[in-house]
Amino acid sequence: MEHELKGRDFVAKLYHNISGYYPGYVVPIAGSGSARQYFRLGLDNIVMIGVYHEDKKENKAFLSFTRTFLRQELPVPEIFGECSEGFGYLLQDLGDTTLFSFLQEKRKNNDSAFPAEVISYYKQALSWLPQFQIRAEPDYRVCYPRPSFDLQSMMWDLNYFKYYYLKLAGISFDEQHLENDFQALTSFLLEAPSGYFLYRDFQSRNIMIYKGETWFIDYQGGRRGPLQYDVASLLYDAKADLPDVIRKELLEFYLDALSSLIPVDRELFLRHYPGFILIRILQAMGTYGFRGYYEKKSHFLQSIPYALKNLSTIMDQPFLTSFPELKRVIGQMVEKYFVVKDAVAVAPGLHVLITSFSYKNGVPVDTTPHGGGFVFDCRALPNPGRYERFQQVTGKDQEVIDFLRKEPEMGMFLNDVYSLIERSVRIYLKRNFTHLMVSFGCTGGQHRSVYCAEALARYLAERYPVQIELHHREMENQAGTGLWEKR
Repeated sequence: MEHELKGRDFVAKLYHNISGYYPGYVVPIAGSGSARQYFRLGLDNIVMIGVYHEDKKENKAFLSFTRTFLRQELPVPEIFGECSEGFGYLLQDLGDTTLFSFLQEKRKNNDSAFPAEVISYYKQALSWLPQFQIRAEPDYRVCYPRPSFDLQSMMWDLNYFKYYYLKLAGISFDEQHLENDFQALTSFLLEAPSGYFLYRDFQSRNIMIYKGETWFIDYQGGRRGPLQYDVASLLYDAKADLPDVIRKELLEFYLDALSSLIPVDRELFLRHYPGFILIRILQAMGTYGFRGYYEKKSHFLQSIPYALKNLSTIMDQPFLTSFPELKRVIGQMVEKYFVVKDAVAVAPGLHVLITSFSYKNGVPVDTTPHGGGFVFDCRALPNPGRYERFQQVTGKDQEVIDFLRKEPEMGMFLNDVYSLIERSVRIYLKRNFTHLMVSFGCTGGQHRSVYCAEALARYLAERYPVQIELHHREMENQAGTGLWEKR
């Protein structure tokens, strides 16, 4: 928490240096598994994303890449300011909707088929990918920690997988034989044509959907590399869980887009493609093991069954026969997937029920075993319901979200809510409590309370291993029920 306060103060001062004003609110945004801290901060209509990170070399790489991409008119956030000492920067706010969160939302209402609107955004992202890979031509001298996806980079990833997943998960292996296979695998991968920009973490959480377009973030780990790695990263993104038929369609789309820029030997591309799927999945498994088993962040463990499922799809690839010990190890892992596949939706110990409501119809009653929880009164906040243009929309609609996000009072209110709820969540998790209820009330139960409930659900889901159930009582009374899922 002390470290987060340091980051909060840092971005607030940087905002003041750039705008001449101190922000009316500074709200933490859940980030990735890295040490970077993200905040949304603003005053009136001047809203920015602040980033604080003490790794100056990584910051330098991100800013350098961003300037290059902006010159090439690629869709990345504008840079509004940076720290002269190199500890952080301010960026354009691209909202909260990632390709992953959009996919999850659409899947709730479309169980029979993969949503066409989602496929459209995936294709839009894949049409941009070759532009980054071929046209960008960034300054590779700033790449961190390696200038290229070379032998050392690959061995780092494979050993990360070995020590932080295999050993911690109790998977048996012959150390020397596995090392021999790692050497053989890297030799195979290094045969692929290289020299292109490798985004490194081209996955659905790093693709934003803003004003109907795809935008791109978190490319600070970029370096020279092969073409196959990034498309494999996106199509085999664990929790996105794309169907194989969709993967094939999207891969063909990408190859067509790539062919519009450079000649493509598809047979050569596809020869090495399964190997890059494999090394990307193994790298991700290392991350899940380190964050989950080692750092005890159990929500990372929820990605493992999805990654094991992805591994099962390449078990029969002929290239694996050249790596017998690695294939045997993967076989053990995949076998574990078939044991746990029915438990993919791991049931966390703490169930958080978040409800929006109208005070006209009374405060929701907590019927859980020990009862209690929090009730927050949103009626002192700016009310979109007073404006005719917001009468037929709710706190889930973008126009209301944009209105409330710009209100300083809302930012300060949510900041206080987050601090209070986090204290309880941390204690409840330590004490193995099973239920917590949080309710937000406003006049009509349509705008402010809905917005706050959605914001808290998203905030907790990105930071804690909890099961979240979200209900908008007044909306559901008119049209069914709703459940916010964290997958």
